[in-house]
Amino acid sequence: MPLATTLAYDEGSALPNNAPEWAVSASERIRQKRAMGIVSRICPPEGVKNVLLHSCCAPCSGAMVEEICSSPAIDKVVVFFYNPNIHPRKEYEIRKEENKSFCKKLGIEFIDVDYDVEEWYKRMKGMEFDPERGRRCTECFDMRMERTALYAHEHGFDAIATTNATSRWKDAKQVDDSGARAAAKYDNLEYWTHDWQSDEMTIRKYQISANERFYKQEYCGCSYSLRDSNEWRKANGIPKIEIGGETAGLGERYFSNPLVDAQEESQEVVDEFFAQANEIAEAGKDHKERKKRLEVYTSRRKNEADDGILNGLNNW
Repeated sequence: MPLATTLAYDEGSALPNNAPEWAVSASERIRQKRAMGIVSRICPPEGVKNVLLHSCCAPCSGAMVEEICSSPAIDKVVVFFYNPNIHPRKEYEIRKEENKSFCKKLGIEFIDVDYDVEEWYKRMKGMEFDPERGRRCTECFDMRMERTALYAHEHGFDAIATTNATSRWKDAKQVDDSGARAAAKYDNLEYWTHDWQSDEMTIRKYQISANERFYKQEYCGCSYSLRDSNEWRKANGIPKIEIGGETAGLGERYFSNPLVDAQEESQEVVDEFFAQANEIAEAGKDHKERKKRLEVYTSRRKNEADDGILNGLNNW
């Protein structure tokens, strides 16, 4: 399926001499692929020609859209935007409109589904203090994948997939399990699994994001993620998250440097974040205990702030 507008990235000068090996190797594989006209070598599930791609945001969509659309085996890709978890409405509209504009530029159909926020809160009841990647996230993925699968079934798609699977901030197995459960409800519908978090896909994602100057979101999206992120920032003397505008609470407002942006999603940064987040979440609703656990990281993070090193705190 050829793209109406070619996804291109002006890489300019070569990677710096101190670029990590994974970035050098991934960049070389991308260069070789582009020299061949960006023909994807990924294999969709057998018999799959038409794909409904659930998209959480434009930054997570770029490389995945490119890879699926450039597969000779695929005839049709439609982007499906159903994310009632995103809060507040202002942030929701920013992410949705950017995604919609990106699809329009590429000539890809974009399905805008209702902002079903009341139902989302009903399904999340009782899990307000669960950690990221916990039960609440499973329920959130389930809700979005169920709606995606239903639409795919009603409109004759062969498979569903989701851009949530591209982010190392997400547990790929958790995402894939939700997708597989949703697709299994219908005959002749597959959930497309693939290693969308590879080094090559990650750096390509950030090349496209920099070229498009996509909005850099500072938290996952839901009100609980926003609450916990701001609570953590406050305890460590870090500015709170800013919704919209030209200035981010921390770091750059828009993607601009693929290598730096990809490093913010390095496995080391992600693992460290979730190790801390899980410890804090164990305190549940006990505000005193949550504050006590947050203080464990205060000195170290403030020292990092003095050094100018704040990796991974504003790139979801």
